[in-house]
Amino acid sequence: MRAVIQRVSRAGVVVDGVQIAAIGSGLLVFLGVENGDDNKGAEYLAEKTAGLRIFEDAAGKMNLSVLDRAAEVLVVSQFTLLADCRKGRRPGFSAAAPPELAEPLCDDFVAQLNQRGVKVQTGKFRADMAVDLVNDGPVTILLDSFRNF
Repeated sequence: MRAVIQRVSRAGVVVDGVQIAAIGSGLLVFLGVENGDDNKGAEYLAEKTAGLRIFEDAAGKMNLSVLDRAAEVLVVSQFTLLADCRKGRRPGFSAAAPPELAEPLCDDFVAQLNQRGVKVQTGKFRADMAVDLVNDGPVTILLDSFRNF
């Protein structure tokens, strides 16, 4: 699994002209599921995401997690994170898990965050989503359950 995590001032998702999710200060997580991923990867990424100390403390140092701040997380599935652009100009997506594998693992990632006490909102799996965000910092972190960056 691959996650692009952005610290945001606000973020939201619109599907078919209707806002289906919105958060204030917190984290926006774009989540891609790869062939071969399993619940262990979802658990690893949820643990890392919940504990990632990328919010500033009173001294201005990145020392607080989403849990410390009681901030929300918006999770948006995004198979394009698994794009292979090494050959030609058209990205290949053969590494991305099929929807029947990816959707339950995305749901498991969300459930794992909830179990850790994180408030989570989500986009809509397989929908054409308009994602609006204001990156705070900017702070953008890449996590990968296979490569353990």
